[in-house]
Amino acid sequence: MNNSQSFTFSKRLKSMLKVDFRRLFTTPLFYIICGASLVIPILIFVMTSMMDGTVTVDPTTGKETIMEGFKYVWQALGSASSTHAAMKMDLVSMCNINMMFFFIAVIVCLFISDDFRSGYSKNLFTIRSSKVDYIISKTLVGIVCGMAIILFYFVGSLLGGALSGLSFEMVYTTPSGIVMCLLSKMLLVAVFVPIYVCMSVIGKQKVWLSMLISFGVSMLMFMMVPIISPLDSTIINVIFSFVGGLLFSIGLGVVSNKILNKTRLV
Repeated sequence: MNNSQSFTFSKRLKSMLKVDFRRLFTTPLFYIICGASLVIPILIFVMTSMMDGTVTVDPTTGKETIMEGFKYVWQALGSASSTHAAMKMDLVSMCNINMMFFFIAVIVCLFISDDFRSGYSKNLFTIRSSKVDYIISKTLVGIVCGMAIILFYFVGSLLGGALSGLSFEMVYTTPSGIVMCLLSKMLLVAVFVPIYVCMSVIGKQKVWLSMLISFGVSMLMFMMVPIISPLDSTIINVIFSFVGGLLFSIGLGVVSNKILNKTRLV
């Protein structure tokens, strides 16, 4: 009897999740990226506070530019919808928690490509004809990892704000808005991780290809993040993020499964 048929789907998925979570929590890269997520906002706050108000002059035009840093800690989560700054490209709007979605791409692509480089995936699929549990497991593990990265950045922002003396005043937002904003961004991880999983099964052992197309596709959707999860988010933003993550996880999960079934594993 085929081993994939002698075990139920739930048992196969539970086994796969157990293996993948063990690998994740024993992988140095996970702790390196989480540590970087904690340190980066501290460095950003300290450095931008030192440069705030600095004047630079363009030698060709003589135009003066004043460097504007963070004014309050909560800008690390993004901007409020009332400021209409979602599409603004400046230091504050680019150096916030949203850039962590690219960090998530790195660990997901490396995590999956390692399966194909080591031959683990080929051996696994020889035993298990179904690849659905593999895709679900990788997606769930990636989501948990991504949410951890978002949380570490948030904690780092609080520490960085305290060290640099930034104001904790809630401008354009409320305590509930901050909570909803953080929840929305954590749920939006479920939108991006299925993209990275799908790109990784396309690139397989070619991690450079997986990252390249993951960054390319996520760049197209990156500007949606501040719009869907502004600093003054409400329960509506949380619901939109949850529904979006659910749809992307299911839709791209099906696509990833078809790619594995239709392409070679090496």
